[in-house]
Amino acid sequence: MGPALPVRIRRKLRGAGRRWREARMFARAMASPRHPIVVHLIPIRRCNLACAYCNEYDDFSPPVPLETLQRRVDLLASLGTTIITLSGGEPLLHPELDALIRHIRRRGILATVITNGYLLTPERIRRLNHAGLDYLQISIDNLRPDNISMKSLKVLDQKLRWLAAHAEFAVTINSVLGGGMPNPEDALAIARRARELGFTATVGLLHAPGGHVQPLTAREREVYEQILELGKSLYSFAHYDRFQKNLVRGLPNEWHCRAGSRYLYVCEDGLVHWCSQQRGYPGIPLEEYTRAHLEREYRTVKPCAPYCTVSCVHQTAMVDWFREHPREALTQLVHSVGARSPSSARLLAWLLLDTRNRRLFQKLALRVLGIERRAA
Repeated sequence: MGPALPVRIRRKLRGAGRRWREARMFARAMASPRHPIVVHLIPIRRCNLACAYCNEYDDFSPPVPLETLQRRVDLLASLGTTIITLSGGEPLLHPELDALIRHIRRRGILATVITNGYLLTPERIRRLNHAGLDYLQISIDNLRPDNISMKSLKVLDQKLRWLAAHAEFAVTINSVLGGGMPNPEDALAIARRARELGFTATVGLLHAPGGHVQPLTAREREVYEQILELGKSLYSFAHYDRFQKNLVRGLPNEWHCRAGSRYLYVCEDGLVHWCSQQRGYPGIPLEEYTRAHLEREYRTVKPCAPYCTVSCVHQTAMVDWFREHPREALTQLVHSVGARSPSSARLLAWLLLDTRNRRLFQKLALRVLGIERRAA
């Protein structure tokens, strides 16, 4: 057997396969609104840190048994779920996380982990590679640890370098603004470091209880705009940050939240909730959750939606916005891309804004991806 391929080549090969599966996921979501796109699954509530702003952890809960988690993955697969995100707490504390990731992948579902990064080592990263992880996200709150958060670049930079050297999965570094963080400029420095290492850089807004926005100061808004200017992946949903642009100015958003339908939050007790900030609604055991519940929650108006900062819920809802209002959504996409790549914007306009081209392109894409237009 010849020598192993270099990490950078394996990363590119896996990236190509992942993008193909993502294209199938998006095509399925566009063809049918009757299955969850993203599910947040909690394998353990315990965390090894105690960040002052976080309401999603404790310091004592045991890990959920692997057999229980695998059964939950099977139930989610039967509902048509396309992405499962594992968080907590701190998911890397779960002793059988690798086996859970492999089970998710065996069911044809994209696997994502959100971690504080403290437990990453080169050997742990290689294990995540072998398990088939698709995405890993770390939120870094400051340059140096303080009494609000220990998730600092000073502590985690070596972990990031190990990820750059060994990870075959995609890595996103999220910096945070709002909530009284003493040095908002730290978020910009973190985003720049992420881009320097070849990672995707995003910025989130710290939410108050209930998932509502904490208004940004003038300096925080300035830093936010500077981070956006660093650029994004051309066709990423990160382009669609309209909801954040309103929230940083204290303005509400008019949108229909699809939590409980296209996005599910399944806690360590196996109950389905709207999201991490609305635990208790609807609070139905996953074993009892049916397509009728998906249909009901798809239509339910959530009173918390106008000032919601939970970005994964917003981004999931964008898929249905594309499906229900294609011309408006595509026009915004073309304008967004045009600011960074005029030639790509012209191609998108020709393919997607002309009605005949759009229909032909959609039929061709669905046929190539093997997706039927009927409800999944």
